[in-house]
Amino acid sequence: MRFAHTNIAAKDWKRLSDFYINIFNCQIKPPERNLSGDWLDKATGLKKAKLAGVHLLLPGHGDNGPTLEIFTYEDTHECTSMMANHTGFTHIAFEVENVETTLNIALSNGAELL
Repeated sequence: MRFAHTNIAAKDWKRLSDFYINIFNCQIKPPERNLSGDWLDKATGLKKAKLAGVHLLLPGHGDNGPTLEIFTYEDTHECTSMMANHTGFTHIAFEVENVETTLNIALSNGAELL
């Protein structure tokens, strides 16, 4: 048994993927996904679900390491903001050599501070 991936449902999977690629050196693990069908409806509990996105290989884990699965559903719903003390998923952590340098790169690539 091994850990396979973490899924992120994004408003814009391409924009979020570009962030992880440009800032953390993640790499796309082909193919790009465009998914729908009864099997997806059963897996998600949704009706007529359609989504698009990619898996990104995480740096430092090689071609068979875990991935970030970033998808955008055709029908996306907003949720309330999460805080650190809320139950459920709260963050992803990356180790970087220099936090200030990485932050400056992110900001110069259009990232926004929360």
